[in-house]
Amino acid sequence: MIEPHAPAPPGAPPSWTSPARLPVRPGTGRFLVLACVFVCAACGLVYELELVAFASYLTGDSVTQASVVLSVMVFAMGIGSLGAKRLRRHAAAGFVAVETALALVGGCSAMALYAVFAWTAGWGGVWAAGPRCLLVAFSLAIGLLIGAEVPLLMELIQRVRRQDAGGAVADLFAADYVGALVGGLAFPFLLLPFLGQLTGALLTGTVNVVAGGALVLGLFRRDLGRRARRLLLCAGLLVLGVLVCAAALAGDFERAARHAVYGGDVRVAVRTGVQEIVLAGGTHGRPLDLFLDGRLRVGGRDERRYHEALVHPALTGPHARVLILGGGDGLAAREVLRRRDVHRVDLVELDPGLLELSRRDPGLAAANAHAFADPRVHVTTGDALAWLRGARGRAYDVVVADLPDPGITAGAKLYSQEFYGLARRVLAPHGRLAVHAGPVTTRPRAYWTVAATLRVAGFGVSPYRVPGHDGGSRAGPDRSAGASRTPHDWGFLLAAPGRTPPPLRLGTWRPGTLTQARLTADARAADRTRIDGLRASTLVRPRY
Repeated sequence: MIEPHAPAPPGAPPSWTSPARLPVRPGTGRFLVLACVFVCAACGLVYELELVAFASYLTGDSVTQASVVLSVMVFAMGIGSLGAKRLRRHAAAGFVAVETALALVGGCSAMALYAVFAWTAGWGGVWAAGPRCLLVAFSLAIGLLIGAEVPLLMELIQRVRRQDAGGAVADLFAADYVGALVGGLAFPFLLLPFLGQLTGALLTGTVNVVAGGALVLGLFRRDLGRRARRLLLCAGLLVLGVLVCAAALAGDFERAARHAVYGGDVRVAVRTGVQEIVLAGGTHGRPLDLFLDGRLRVGGRDERRYHEALVHPALTGPHARVLILGGGDGLAAREVLRRRDVHRVDLVELDPGLLELSRRDPGLAAANAHAFADPRVHVTTGDALAWLRGARGRAYDVVVADLPDPGITAGAKLYSQEFYGLARRVLAPHGRLAVHAGPVTTRPRAYWTVAATLRVAGFGVSPYRVPGHDGGSRAGPDRSAGASRTPHDWGFLLAAPGRTPPPLRLGTWRPGTLTQARLTADARAADRTRIDGLRASTLVRPRY
C-alpha cells in the first residue's frame, strides 16, 4: 500500500532534490516509478537464477555454485549501492544508464557463458578455470548494477514529491520484494520451460531496458538535456537491437554450442520438467551417448559392461520379482529381462520425458532392446524415495539402484541412510540390493561412504569394481574437469539384509567382461586406511 505523501521538512533543500516537472500528476508518477521498481526487481532476480542454473548445469555441484553466485552478487550489490551515491545529482540519467548496462550484461550473460564453455573449456592449462572465473565476473558485474538501482530509484521517488524517508523506503522495498517474488516464480515455471535459458535471459534484458528507458525518457525527460536524451535513447536502442538479434540467432547458436560440447552426432536435445536430455549417435551403427543435465549417463561404447556389472551379480540368487529405482533409459531393465525366470519388473523413474524417449527414440529403444514393450515391466513415474516411503511388504527378491552419481548434490538423498533403510524394508529376507557408488580410484571417499551407509542401514556389503569409461566418451560438460579426473572404473556394492556380506558370483553371461571386477581384500584395506573415521550419510533423518 502506498502511503500518503508527507510534505518536506522546513528548510531549503538542494536544487537537485526539488520536485521534478512531470507530464502527469504526482500520484500517477509515483505509481509509475514503483511499477518500474517492480519490473527491475523481477529482472534482477531472473539474472541471479539464470546464473545459478547455468553454473550448476555446466560446472557441477548446485549447492556450491549457488553459494558462489549469490554471495558474490549480494556483496557486489552493497558496493554498487555505495557507488551510486555519486550519481544521485543526476539520478534520471544515471538510472537509465544503469538499466541499459544491466540489460546488456544480464541479458547476454547466459550466451556468453555458454560460448566460453563450449569452445574454450577444453583448453586446459591456465584457462582450466576460465568459465568459473567468467561466472564470478558476471555475478560481480550484475550485482554492482542491481545494487546501484536502489539509491537512484529512491532519489527518483523523492523527485516526484518529497516525503519522509521511512515511508519512501517502505514503498520502494515493498515493490522490490513483490517484483522479486514474481521473477523468482516466472523463471522456473515460464521462462525456463517455454523459452530456455538463453532466450529467457535475452527477453529479460529486453524488458529491463524498455522499462528503464520508458520511465526516464517518458516521466523525467525534463531533467535531461536534449543531447543527453538523444545519447541515452541511442544507447538503449543499440542494446535493444543487440538483444533482439541475439534472440533471433539463439537457436542456431545453441545448436552450434551443443555440437561443440557434445560432438557432432547430437540427434535429440529436449528439456523436460526434470532435466535436459541430450542423445548423440545411436543410429547408422554409431554408439549412443545419453547426457542428463550435461553429465554423461550412458556411454555407448561401454554401457553394456556397466549395466551387466550392476545387474547380474544381484541376479545370481532368487530373482522372480525385481525392483529398479531409476533406470529410465531401460538399459538395466534390458539386462534383468535377459533372465527368462524373472516374473515381474517394477521400475520407478522420476522423469516421464526420459521414459517417453526410451520407448520411442529409435536409437535408445534399440539400445534397451525395447524393454518397455515387455509385459513383465511395470513403470511408475515418481521420486524413488517417496515411492519407497509408500511401499509396504517384503515383495522383491532384487532391488537395483540405477541412480545418478553420488557426487551430485541433488541426488544425495538417494544415498542416505533413510533410503537404504526403506529399500531393506521392501526386500525379501533373502533379497539383494545392487548400488552404483561412483568410481573407486578417483573418489574412494564417496565410494566407501556409501558402503558405510549401507552397513549402518542394516546390510552386509560386498564391494566390487569394473574397469571402464571409454576414453572416447569424454564429451559433455564434465570434460572441463580434465582427463585426469575422468573416472576409469565403476564402483558397485552388492548388499543383503543382515551382517553377512552376500557372496559375489560374477556369473557367465559375457565371458571376460568382469574378469577384474572383484575388489581384493588388499585393495579394500588400502582404500579403507585412507578414509578411517568415515560416517554414514545421514542427510535425511531415518524414518523407518
